[in-house]
Amino acid sequence: MELESPSSFRDRPVNIDEDGKRKWIYAKQPKGKWYVRRTIVGWLAISFLVLAPFIKINGNPLMLFDIANRKFSIFGQMIWAQDSYLLALIMAVTVVFIVLFTVIYGRLWCGWACPQTVFLEMIYRRIEYLFEGNYRNHKPKNEQASSNFWLKIGKHASFLLVSILITNIFLNWIVGPARLYEIVTSPISENWFGFVAMIALSLFYYWIYAFFREQVCTMICPYGRIQGALLDSRTIGIIYDYKRGEPRGAKNSGDCINCHQCITVCPTGIDIKNGSQLECINCTACIDECNLVMKKIHKPENLIRFDSVLGVETGKRSIFNGRTYAYSAVLLILIVALGVTVSNRKPLETTMLRVPGSIYQQVDSVTYSNLYQVKIINKTETDKNLVLKVVSPKSGRLQLATGQTSLKKQGMLESILIVNLNRNDLTGKSTNIEIGIYEGETLLEVYSTNFIGPVK
Repeated sequence: MELESPSSFRDRPVNIDEDGKRKWIYAKQPKGKWYVRRTIVGWLAISFLVLAPFIKINGNPLMLFDIANRKFSIFGQMIWAQDSYLLALIMAVTVVFIVLFTVIYGRLWCGWACPQTVFLEMIYRRIEYLFEGNYRNHKPKNEQASSNFWLKIGKHASFLLVSILITNIFLNWIVGPARLYEIVTSPISENWFGFVAMIALSLFYYWIYAFFREQVCTMICPYGRIQGALLDSRTIGIIYDYKRGEPRGAKNSGDCINCHQCITVCPTGIDIKNGSQLECINCTACIDECNLVMKKIHKPENLIRFDSVLGVETGKRSIFNGRTYAYSAVLLILIVALGVTVSNRKPLETTMLRVPGSIYQQVDSVTYSNLYQVKIINKTETDKNLVLKVVSPKSGRLQLATGQTSLKKQGMLESILIVNLNRNDLTGKSTNIEIGIYEGETLLEVYSTNFIGPVK
């Protein structure tokens, strides 16, 4: 494999010149079987983003991240803020999965399913191709001409419209379809803050996709740099077969004719023949373009292909090694732990705290009372009629200030609870008591707390 000399070795991103100024990348639209596959995957990803909040499982959205009310629906399973341990487990499973996936397949996520890439390649670049043509090697000389001016106006107006739609897609994941429809159909004067936030976020997306573009992957996203600690010689990625392609050139014996067509379609502007680079997002555009060239010059396809360094060197590739087995074992343990935790989750989540600043009250000569703030969350998919009783001591009595005992599915009950105890049941300044929460005669949960009384 030809290596660049130290004097010419690239020590900066390809979209930055020697003076540190931005070099715009105008990628040619690829054409081939891999681009068709990536298009199908991309539009499936977009469909999931659009439809997930509308799809219901057991009455819950497939995906919903209601940050304001601190509850989340993940694949129809409602998770409340009190289930932070579940969120931590889900986060751990996700991180280990990403690590394992990267060890085996490199940055396949980046090129095929990352929202940044999917929206840029499947929507924004196609709008650009529609208005400005498939490929520009540099900015057109007549850029300021009126015809080009109106084309640019049309392109950027389309960009703005799509950015507003994307913002509302993500808002749908946060507030839900019903609330979003209510906001959209209400007068702007009733929701100034939300409207301004939506416009600001839409303008941010517009700036990202119209101007910043590939720099998100090369300068902001840490994944390209993290992968350097995860990849090894067995990792599958986009690779140039230097054993077959070198020496390059039309008159040399290698299959690579040095046409640079793989560079023209690269969305980050790199030369894949220089080996693994942090800018490569495994989008497969160079594979399709190289295969077209190989077909024209009557050479075998897949000079650039999905393979590993070990695969190029030996002709064999394997995704199975010590790290793969280790990560897989950890991932399996986490998934089992997550499944067991979800299946054993209590149907109710109860919080009972003494009203701040309150002390005991003497009801009569032998009875004392305490005030508690009680919050009960129904995590099941059925409505419940609850009964609260003092389990210990048995002579205790309680009363809900609101009188509410019904609790809808995935609903929450908040009230003031008054607990009365006989003086004879007090064991000192602080007495341990247990409150039972029943549905009919079935005990669902026992909550322990302290009862403050006079010092004997």
